[in-house]
Amino acid sequence: MVDRVGAKKCWAISSAGQAAMFALWPFINDFTGYLMMAIVFEMIGGLGGVAHGAYTIDVLPPKERVTSRAYMYSALNVGFTPGSAVGGIALAFESITLLQMVPWFTAAVFVVNAFRIVGLPDASHDLKTKEEKKIRIAGPGPMKNAGWLLTEFFAGTLWTNQVILNFVIPLWLVEKTDAPRVVLAFLFGTNTVMCIFLPLAAARGVKDTRVCRALIRISTVFFIVSCVITLSTHESIGWLTIALFFVGHVTLTGAELFLSAASWTFEAELMDPRRRGEYRGASELAGTLGRVWAPALYTFLAMNWGATGWLIIAAIVTVAAAGLHPSTKMARAFLERHVPADVLADATASGPEEAAPVGPPTVEQPAEPGGVSPLSQSIGGTQPLRGNSD
Repeated sequence: MVDRVGAKKCWAISSAGQAAMFALWPFINDFTGYLMMAIVFEMIGGLGGVAHGAYTIDVLPPKERVTSRAYMYSALNVGFTPGSAVGGIALAFESITLLQMVPWFTAAVFVVNAFRIVGLPDASHDLKTKEEKKIRIAGPGPMKNAGWLLTEFFAGTLWTNQVILNFVIPLWLVEKTDAPRVVLAFLFGTNTVMCIFLPLAAARGVKDTRVCRALIRISTVFFIVSCVITLSTHESIGWLTIALFFVGHVTLTGAELFLSAASWTFEAELMDPRRRGEYRGASELAGTLGRVWAPALYTFLAMNWGATGWLIIAAIVTVAAAGLHPSTKMARAFLERHVPADVLADATASGPEEAAPVGPPTVEQPAEPGGVSPLSQSIGGTQPLRGNSD
């Protein structure tokens, strides 16, 4: 749908649809109604995620794709802060009326967002005519690109660092350590600050999938170190426990930042530029399969098996990182076999290399490519004049 209708239009439609769901929320009084709303909300939100990803890659120049995504990641985390504050204020007053106003406020924000999206520049998919959109794209789609599906599955498994961050560590801190619960607020604040100020630093120097595979290795090491540090807090006491949680949270955030930088480049380099909507949809499917099981499994392993469970979690992400290396090569090879070279040239996160500056014309150098040098013209020749080798 995104490739046919246009990424920007689908993104705006999704934002308007989510506004409608939030507006309806206060009127839902039973579980069945909530469940139906949640299902529709997820479907509309999925469309928005696919459209946003496709639009971002389409509209940005190749050499700005990774750095721009880093800035957007920082802005996203800035946006989380006032959003959390609004919810916290509503809860603090213990007012049902105020709580009902929060979804309406959110709906208004989504409406404004939809109008702002419509005003953004058109991307390549949005500029297609109706006739061009009807043309069937030659070649296999993303569901036949095993390398891409495996890459996104393994990336989804690596993204289970968010499960550790938001579910397992808070539960572990409360149930298995002597650390005060207020430490959780400090830890989440640290994560937010790092995700605001450090994404660009993590993405610096990223230009191709080879560099990204190195970032995946760094991210995985940080993930493993965080698991080892966190499991040790079960035996520590007092300020040492708090310090260990802080270090473990910092390393886990480091895993998140380096994985983010690698993921942005994989999206730019490993998707068929003609099918970015399809590829994003396949990415959502494979990524979900790679992480949907993690909350239940990781919670069971950590809370019931202790140190052994944490080491198993570390082993799981290590296997995922190892599998992601060959899968990215498979995905790129698939594109090189099935996508025309001129189209594939847009599947890059770095842009073309800068050409060396050309100096003034010389005896050996024509005034323009393929032309005749000024000196040979002055003597009536058609070939550049060359020095005597004797």
